[in-house]
Amino acid sequence: MNKDLSVQSANKAFEKLAGGSPIGREAWSLFRTRRGNPLTRARLRDVIAKAGGNIQVQVVSANGFTRQACLHLADTLNGGGVWLVTPADAVAGRLDEAFETIVASAPDAMAILNTKGVILGANGVFRQIFGAEGVDGSQVTDIHGKALASLLAESSAQTVKEKIAALLSAPDANPAPVELHAVPKDAINRRIRIMIFPAADGNHLVVTAAEPVASALTDEKAAQGQKLQAVGELAGGIAHDFNNLLTAIIGFSDLLLRRFRASDPAFKDLMNIKNNATRAAELVKQILAYSRRQTLRPAILRLTDVIEEFQATMGRTLGEKVKAKVQHGRDLWFVKADEGQIFQVIMNLAVNARDAMPEGGDIAISTANVSERESLLLKERGVERGEYVTVEVRDSGTGIKPEHLEKIFDPFFSTKEVGKGTGLGLSTVYGIVKQTGGTILVDSEMGKGSSFRIFLPRYIETELDLKALETRGEAPEQTVDLTGKATVLLVEDEDAVRSFASRALATRGYTVLEAASGVEALEIMDRHEGQVDLVVSDVVMPEMDGPTLLRHLRQRNPDIRIIFMSGYAEEAFRKNLSADENFVFLPKPFTLKKLAETVKAAAA
Repeated sequence: MNKDLSVQSANKAFEKLAGGSPIGREAWSLFRTRRGNPLTRARLRDVIAKAGGNIQVQVVSANGFTRQACLHLADTLNGGGVWLVTPADAVAGRLDEAFETIVASAPDAMAILNTKGVILGANGVFRQIFGAEGVDGSQVTDIHGKALASLLAESSAQTVKEKIAALLSAPDANPAPVELHAVPKDAINRRIRIMIFPAADGNHLVVTAAEPVASALTDEKAAQGQKLQAVGELAGGIAHDFNNLLTAIIGFSDLLLRRFRASDPAFKDLMNIKNNATRAAELVKQILAYSRRQTLRPAILRLTDVIEEFQATMGRTLGEKVKAKVQHGRDLWFVKADEGQIFQVIMNLAVNARDAMPEGGDIAISTANVSERESLLLKERGVERGEYVTVEVRDSGTGIKPEHLEKIFDPFFSTKEVGKGTGLGLSTVYGIVKQTGGTILVDSEMGKGSSFRIFLPRYIETELDLKALETRGEAPEQTVDLTGKATVLLVEDEDAVRSFASRALATRGYTVLEAASGVEALEIMDRHEGQVDLVVSDVVMPEMDGPTLLRHLRQRNPDIRIIFMSGYAEEAFRKNLSADENFVFLPKPFTLKKLAETVKAAAA
């Protein structure tokens, strides 16, 4: 129905009631008042103005036949405009055929209740909202004959019962619809809007449901998302600068360590400096993981291998009061992920579970395959359609308060005492999982514990992959000659990093040309035309960044070899380069040995 109150479309159920298609007719001409008088435009507008008001009417068919009915303007997800007509001759316990058709074909979630609040019929959209039907139409549970209250969380169930009782006991012959917000049973962070209004026969109730619950809540979440994105950008920027400092500290420590023997007291002091800088680098990785800018080195692996590695240290990590049980699903599929990062995810979740059980308890770590059909049942919780491998970490701890559930992945949010947590553990988990292409779901109940489920996309392995897995780790580590004679152009705007890298390469036999910016690097290339074998460049620099420098270098020498070094992930700047661009990536912070190995391989 449009603004002129003329009918734009109608389903077959209404056509059956009206004795033909009503399209193009004025809406008020299709009805009469309860006493048989014509329904006026003004009366119809008055019903619309009440935003969900309803009136008892007679439906006038094309041959003049009339039927008693209740007319209601349904408040739909697309802004209203759908008329619901309830035939008054439906009898208790059995729905009128035309009325059943209306419910089944309604665009929004709709159900019919008896006066006791028991569901007599519901359409597919309604069943999907309450988890009774998958998006593919497969039935999960049968809600026919169940009370509406039984589908809701305890607090919402009681509210619905009270609202239904008030609606039925209203002295007004035409009570207004009841609107409320409710939480589905066993749902986390989901609220739906429910409207209940009486059918004309007095023996039935009509229920519509919709989500999200309100624009105010949506706006609040959007604002929160923007705020978290800004925090991520800030954290990423700070981490990038901090990585430069750590690169210099670790690098100069390596240079000094070469001057002392292991028995020298100064050697131990230098090792302490380097080890603490390495620990600081791990903290930076957590910040970058939250902002999804850390460098991942994905490999084909089974989650069983990662968990077995964790089991080796599990006793020391979890302590004597916590009992841990590991159970693997059969024939687990492969995933493609950074093994170290996935290890960190499991470690963080296990430590979090331990901290939730100060008096001790049980932790269960389990893995399983999730089929595409099973994933459809989790679509409303953010799991995209596909095949996954899951790892679940479940504890028997104190549980998470409902008001904290929406904040647990926020950076620096912690429920622990001051000094006992950084608030980065779960935000790191979230960042790693998302950057790997996965999803994380949380379920928790106060006093009964919490469950964190990680969904990682299945990787379809090839014969080449399987051969690589078989030979992995078989080749013994050999001593490699890291000296070279190539001419290297080192481009780095951070003086300390440039100084360390230059000295490190020079001691290995390389001829090093230094540039503090991309512009200066191009001038050096012009002065030493044809003499530079390899360019080692930072990515983020003033005046000219690394990708722009590379494009200029390619114009001078299409075959020039380049190593990009950065505290950001490779994916953060690869999008600024052509798809076929070839370069080597060296993540910061790096050690003297790692720098020498990378340059040696690239210059060969």
